Amino acid sequence: MRMRGEIAYVKEKEEEEEEEQERNEEENKMLAAVQRKYTSVVGGRFPPSPMKVVVVGYALTSKKTKSFLQPKLEGLARHKGILFVAIDQSRPLSDQGPFDVVLHKLSGKEWRCVIEDYRQTHPEVTVLDPPHAIQQVHNRQSMLQDVTDLNLSDTYGKVGVPKQLVFEKDPSSIPDAVNQAGLRLPIVAKPLVAKSHELSLAYDEYSLQKLEPPLVLQEFINHGGVLFKVYIVGEAIKVVRRFSLPDVNNCDLSKNAGVYRFPRVSCAAASADEADLDPCVAELPPRPLLERLARELRRRLGLRLFNLDIIREHGTRDRYYVIDINYFPGYGKMPEYEHIFTDFLLSLVQRE
Repeated sequence: MRMRGEIAYVKEKEEEEEEEQERNEEENKMLAAVQRKYTSVVGGRFPPSPMKVVVVGYALTSKKTKSFLQPKLEGLARHKGILFVAIDQSRPLSDQGPFDVVLHKLSGKEWRCVIEDYRQTHPEVTVLDPPHAIQQVHNRQSMLQDVTDLNLSDTYGKVGVPKQLVFEKDPSSIPDAVNQAGLRLPIVAKPLVAKSHELSLAYDEYSLQKLEPPLVLQEFINHGGVLFKVYIVGEAIKVVRRFSLPDVNNCDLSKNAGVYRFPRVSCAAASADEADLDPCVAELPPRPLLERLARELRRRLGLRLFNLDIIREHGTRDRYYVIDINYFPGYGKMPEYEHIFTDFLLSLVQRE
């Protein structure tokens, strides 16, 4: 005899199985369309397919796959004729596909060689993005160089980078190096290789010796405790506010000493978009300024998937600093990312 709870459980299980079967059938239809698209017939022609299917091969870490390939994105992609296919890293990449787009974010010299070779032998495939371009923003010594060279200044504001110093030597000599470079306290210290989002804030010269090179030492700029994450997907731009480190005044410097470590400052839980902020702090950077900055950096960096962490110097209206650049950031935290990303993928194929 079944109890009511058991009956409800069985019905729920049956409904889940039906939904799973529907998803599988839909995916099989997509796969069949892909096969029709790439199966040649006599004369070298391709049979007509009911829809243009865009096949996106992806090579991502399991963590990135989970955060990026969310059900809502995959569902919208299927509706628009986009099929995400996992790349098998144990097999030669050229034996897989065929792909219209390859999306990747894996580390290691071996993978860089694989993807670079694939780019050379499959010029018809859009690879997002070139390995050598990604490497540039993985190193904080070269990450902001293009912003420095750009020296962007127009009627909407000026964009630069904080005064910084790369340090790879004995930490006991950091205080002297900081003084010679003219950096003011407090100092933000970040790992030289941008695999970690951890940063430290050093309030006094003595504490600088406790840091562990290789590092980028960056002059801290008061910015009202808010930073702007500027997500770039091709030509699309989306800006969100995130809480950041609070401002530091002379009183703080006199009272505090030591190194304070922050594992991750601008996380999803620190969204400031709905917070009651001072309008001078909350005001987003001017759209024309961001569009010009994004356009110039896309060209200089050779990247189409990245974000910028930007701050506005507190007390100013038009003085901005880029403090970090991240390749293929956490787009799952970006509002409306499903529509923006799928439109971008379709635009890549339509241009061909």
